[in-house]
Amino acid sequence: MLSEKLEKALNEQVRIEAESSQVYLSMASWAEGKGLEGIAQFMYNQSDEERLHMLKLVKYINERGGHAYVSALNAPKTDFGSFQKMFHELLDHEIFVSDSINELVHVTLQEKDYATHNFLQWYVAEQIEEEALARNILDKINLIGNDKGGLYLFDRDIQQITANSAAITPKA
Repeated sequence: MLSEKLEKALNEQVRIEAESSQVYLSMASWAEGKGLEGIAQFMYNQSDEERLHMLKLVKYINERGGHAYVSALNAPKTDFGSFQKMFHELLDHEIFVSDSINELVHVTLQEKDYATHNFLQWYVAEQIEEEALARNILDKINLIGNDKGGLYLFDRDIQQITANSAAITPKA
């Protein structure tokens, strides 16, 4: 059984993951409207992944005797200015999610719920990968600068970048 405090905290994370999916969906739509098809596909994939993270939490809450709630979501912004700014926002958002997961892990220790603590370790590892991915992408964007040819290649190649490859690729 989940404690009331932990069930509430887990449901808050459900909302955060759902909003993350919406944020990336909005980014995908913006990029697609700008003709950045590769970036759009990358963001669509990120949106799908965040929805899966949400569903994993929903199932866990229900399996542990709690009740997962589907709550109202804050609407994401719809204009990102530039693809560079958008990816900076992606990193900032992933750091926010990491902080939220870390706080959730802290609650599991306070509540002495070691099963949930163990369950959340997957999210901890996932956030390390997500932040590494965002930083890796920003490094590539910084290399491109304002070069239109570089943007073309980046847009084409970003579809092949994954969180796992970003997390395990050593930096020079």
